[in-house]
Amino acid sequence: MEALTEKNTNQTPSKPPKNMSPWAIARRKFVRNKLAMTSSVFLLIVMIASFLAPYITTVDISRVNLGQMSLPPSSEHWLGTDKSGRDVFVRLLYGGRVSLLVGLACTFLIVVFGTIVGSIAGYFGGVVDSVLMRFTDFILNFPFLVFVIVLNAILFGHLSGVWVLIVVISVLGWGGVARLVRSKILSEKENEYILAAISIGCRPSKVIIKHLLPNVLSTIIVQATILFATMIVAESGLSYLGFGVPTEVPSWGNMLSTSRDPDVMQNMPWTWIPPAIVLTLTILSINFIGEGIKDALNPKSYR
Repeated sequence: MEALTEKNTNQTPSKPPKNMSPWAIARRKFVRNKLAMTSSVFLLIVMIASFLAPYITTVDISRVNLGQMSLPPSSEHWLGTDKSGRDVFVRLLYGGRVSLLVGLACTFLIVVFGTIVGSIAGYFGGVVDSVLMRFTDFILNFPFLVFVIVLNAILFGHLSGVWVLIVVISVLGWGGVARLVRSKILSEKENEYILAAISIGCRPSKVIIKHLLPNVLSTIIVQATILFATMIVAESGLSYLGFGVPTEVPSWGNMLSTSRDPDVMQNMPWTWIPPAIVLTLTILSINFIGEGIKDALNPKSYR
């Protein structure tokens, strides 16, 4: 009987102490999620290696070396060279720098703008809500891929190529976040503590920033992780098609675009398989981190 009791006790997930804050409980649950923690370590390594690429290697990524064209992996070139004689490993590091920069910048701009629009629409309601949501619907009705390509072509030459892509994707991508935040604000503002804050004369900006947004922050964080992965995929897809980052700038999408050449696809797999693997593992890691954050912020989850 004692053995059975001990077995049942070991199988029952331990609930966190009642005196812990919600954020402390979420942090504890996230740290205990082995898959999310492993993904976090991998993503951190990729980001550090990518953003510190100029300090890791001093090789010129734009220099064409005709004497080292299409070399397979070796001790001198760990991942070989491409058709222009450029080191694939070095371009992989710099390519991650660009792809991650686009993903992070787009995610930040989309979340900030979408949160502002959604908060204002949800809090004020009425005419303000109607006007902002119709404008949001107007943005969401655009075919994303077509308009990114068109706007990128129009703005190219006026701004740096990478920042053109960031601006265009951000302008067209905030609608979903705005609608999500608006729905959460609408349900949250009916609580008694919000009505009490309004009744004592708190300014709308103070109510939104100090009372409403902290209570919908968990939803915004989870949405941001999903957006981060989506933006990296968007950049890679557009660059692969030739409509994203300029071809002279290394990115994972630009490196994958070389596989469109049948000769490279069959005879030079070292030029496109490494960026494909790193891109896939990075996206999976971000998704696993997002799932871990969602489980950690769910008060009914104890795994």
